[in-house]
Amino acid sequence: MSTAAETWWAILGIGATGIVTRCSFLVFGERLVLPAAVERALRLAPAAALAATVAPSVVMADASPLGALLSPRLIAAVVAAAVMWKSRQMIWSMAAGIAVYTGIRLLLAA
Repeated sequence: MSTAAETWWAILGIGATGIVTRCSFLVFGERLVLPAAVERALRLAPAAALAATVAPSVVMADASPLGALLSPRLIAAVVAAAVMWKSRQMIWSMAAGIAVYTGIRLLLAA
């Protein structure tokens, strides 16, 4: 099979998977009852997706271990996590992280 055909089969397979998983809730409606543990796990899915997206750019900021520890991204992420833990408000967590990251970057540029 050629590379182009494999690519198209992959695109069609991924598209079909997405459609089937999203439409299953419309088709089954309230007849589909998920266990409580699955519902709790699904509530955490957005936070897990965000962490999986952000974490590589935070911890892989520099090639050296010491550089990664002193990276503005890691410092801002730690501050944002602390604000989130204390306030439980996402907007304040984001604002604190952005403010710390911007402040460090401006200080390093000067």
